[in-house]
Amino acid sequence: MANHASAIKRARQNKVRKAVNSQYLSKLRTALNKFKSSVDSKNSEEIVKSFKAVNSIMAKAQKKGIFKKRNISRKLSSLSKQITKN
Repeated sequence: MANHASAIKRARQNKVRKAVNSQYLSKLRTALNKFKSSVDSKNSEEIVKSFKAVNSIMAKAQKKGIFKKRNISRKLSSLSKQITKN
């Protein structure tokens, strides 16, 4: 356990950040699953709607520093390729 005040504060902050990051990851995974199911169903309206949701969640996660910009760019590129493929 931490003994210094700064280390105790750092431990508290890490706990909160871990909770927030896991919430974003959960939202992202859910949105990706919805996107994949809409691509499988080949419903164009649903695909566009779910892609916008994924794009928004990824942008927010990148803004918060959970993911790096290149990682998000690469993921969105591969998802948009899936759209054009169908």
